[in-house]
Amino acid sequence: MAAARGGNVDIGARSRVAGDGGWFVTLALGVTLLKCLLIPTYHSTDFEVHRNWLAITHSLPVSRWYYEATSEWTLDYPPLFAWFEYALSHVARYFDPEMLKVLNLNYASENTILFQRFSVILTDLLFIYAARQCCQCINGRKDRRDLLERPAFILAGLLLWNFGLLIVDHIHFQYNGFLSGIMLLSIARMFQKRPLESALLFAVLLNFKHIYLYIAPAYGVYLLRSYCFTMINANGSVRWRSFSLLRFLALAFIVLSVFAISFGPFIYLGQLPQVLSRLFPFKRGLCHAYWAPNFWALYNAADKALSVIGNYRSALPYEVLESSSWVPVCISIWESFQYGYHCS
Repeated sequence: MAAARGGNVDIGARSRVAGDGGWFVTLALGVTLLKCLLIPTYHSTDFEVHRNWLAITHSLPVSRWYYEATSEWTLDYPPLFAWFEYALSHVARYFDPEMLKVLNLNYASENTILFQRFSVILTDLLFIYAARQCCQCINGRKDRRDLLERPAFILAGLLLWNFGLLIVDHIHFQYNGFLSGIMLLSIARMFQKRPLESALLFAVLLNFKHIYLYIAPAYGVYLLRSYCFTMINANGSVRWRSFSLLRFLALAFIVLSVFAISFGPFIYLGQLPQVLSRLFPFKRGLCHAYWAPNFWALYNAADKALSVIGNYRSALPYEVLESSSWVPVCISIWESFQYGYHCS
């Protein structure tokens, strides 16, 4: 009977584990089917942006990627994203090779729409996997019977059914889910005590989309504090003599290696200034083009007037102001270890 009871416990445990995985699969499958229903919906300017990038990376040599300007939607993402588009283009040619011609501006055949929409849906699989990894890191109570009260279920619902991502990626058209998946996976690796993998993933993310630079200081401070310092005092403060140069060099090597692989070919071609001018187009202004007559129309008018009136156009003051705004956050992250507010 004891063996039978043990067997029943084992069966019950396995049943609960299967049930825990079942609700996540249901959430993921449901939102994926919804994404498929959104395929024929309206798409905005970024649909043409990414079609043009497919054409640029497929039709032109690498040396011309960051110079091509037939379309106003020039390639202005870091090199790893350009290679991502290059890889997609080799699949796209089987759907409609006409989409891969640079001169076919605003080309949107039915097969082109199908390919681009499905490319977002399929790359979102990384986001789903990363969301699952994050949910497994939550230390919620295992004995809760109400599924809706489980922290992991709430987090999964908020991530997988994020309404903003559904609109921006699957109607407007972008790959933010794929990129957010890399970021979430990097965060999950922090919780799992795998800091080198976390650093690698975040470095890859920066070379896919440089907008994530704004959280780089927070990442740097966290990894420095949690990985490079190996001991703490009784009150939780850092023991400065415990700094590990070897660990610091390991982090630096991983990050610099990713950047070297990404930017290396363009440095070799002598095109680094051109690439950086595309990534940080200070002369272009905040708006790439004139948008709908809403708030941004007022902004554009004010910006145009100030550009005529003003004489001082250096970006340095704004860079200093932005950088200074990071300081309180970084200090807070550093001090959070003293009070136990960190990945554990």
